[in-house]
Amino acid sequence: MNILEEAIIYATILHQGKVRKLDGSPYILHPLEVSQILSTMTDDEEVITAGILHDIVEDTDGTLAEIEKRFGERVAELVASESEEKKSGKASRMSWKRRKEESLKALKNSKDMGTKMLWLADKLANIRSLAGLYSEKGEAVWQEFNEPDPDEQRWYYSSTAEILELELNKTAAFKELIKHVNFIWPGTFDSEKARFRKYKEVSIEGCKLLAAGAKGEVYRYDDELIIKVFNNKNTYRDVEQEIGLSRKAFIMGIPTAISFGIVAVGNRYGAMYELLDSETFSSLIARNPANVDYYASLFADLARTIHGIHVTEEDGFPDATARLRKYITGGIGKEDEALAEKCMKLIDTISDSDTLTHGDFHTNNVFLLNDEPLLIDLDRLSSGHPMIEISDLYYFYNILGEDDPAVIEDFMGFSYDTAKKFFEVFLRKYLGTEDKKKLDSVKEKAAFICDVRMINKIHKKSDISEEERAIIDRDLARIAELAGRLDTLDF
Repeated sequence: MNILEEAIIYATILHQGKVRKLDGSPYILHPLEVSQILSTMTDDEEVITAGILHDIVEDTDGTLAEIEKRFGERVAELVASESEEKKSGKASRMSWKRRKEESLKALKNSKDMGTKMLWLADKLANIRSLAGLYSEKGEAVWQEFNEPDPDEQRWYYSSTAEILELELNKTAAFKELIKHVNFIWPGTFDSEKARFRKYKEVSIEGCKLLAAGAKGEVYRYDDELIIKVFNNKNTYRDVEQEIGLSRKAFIMGIPTAISFGIVAVGNRYGAMYELLDSETFSSLIARNPANVDYYASLFADLARTIHGIHVTEEDGFPDATARLRKYITGGIGKEDEALAEKCMKLIDTISDSDTLTHGDFHTNNVFLLNDEPLLIDLDRLSSGHPMIEISDLYYFYNILGEDDPAVIEDFMGFSYDTAKKFFEVFLRKYLGTEDKKKLDSVKEKAAFICDVRMINKIHKKSDISEEERAIIDRDLARIAELAGRLDTLDF
């Protein structure tokens, strides 16, 4: 049973026998609707799970402690963001405004996009129901509420929308929320808010696809420009954040392309970069596999440049090892708690480092312009030991193709054999050694991290196939052997 299925069963049991106050429908339908709305904005299972559980604390005997134990700390934190503290000893109307003000303040200060998505989904589900009843009953509907003043209700919904607008205005859920607010309280918002935010509109029809990744695709727009088109789960705020990080990285000494503006590409956002006569390393290697040593050497130089940049806590970059710990809890932790504990102890052996890592370092994310590598896709910049970045490269060029070489061929555009050779040359050049014992030691440690990552990746799926189960079992055995033998993951 995966986390979503367990949450549905848990919520159904706790909400059993309860009905919605306004329409008398079974209460469980509301959290299920909230989770469905969330699924249109994100594939983050923790956020969607929180949508299923968001009313447990407020409206049942369930507790945050139990939710954290069953579903994890972040799910509990998301649920807490939607759970108001009722003021005991006071009439509900007297406390309504204060409770809402406190909740809105917490929402505004939240840095977790999942919290904002959860709020949007919940308020949209509520106002859908409200709009239907308002159509039938008119102003009489307000007598059904703890706060019967429609102006106060208007304040609450409009304040929520204003907080969410900056980061979620592009979503269909936000536009629908605005539509319902304007139906119940005409003129509350400019009708343009219910439409896409307007940017210069461009078309990628006929443009050459240069690379594709988890967040979107990169196209050659014309001789001078490339365009990164983000998938439709990215808001304009996500795009602005990445552009801001690229400027920050450039100032810090990372060779990176600087975007000069956001554009609209159909119903998605794009970022334009001026990269005259440039190509990704992937396309160059695919066309000239015999020159893989040259490109791997350039890549090693670029890695040393990135890893030679020191940052401080004030720079605000996250700790790269946090990602590795998440891999363990999301994968091995669901398979073998004792082994997960051993893995956590090995992660703790990675030395603290104040140097930068890219976080998504591969040949689709680096362009070559006049023999100078330029990075894009900087949203995962973090601080940490270079071993973490090396493990990422080993994952991209070795592990991903271990069971199906076509995966790497489709991702990178060149053969699995070329990919493995690329990594071998990269590692020798990066470490500056031909010592086989040293190289094998680093690869072994990278393989350990990669196997941990692979198990986490598989566990993100709702259904695990027999083939994937076999991969998990194989990787668990390799991890157990290495965890019992390795003393450190440093090099």
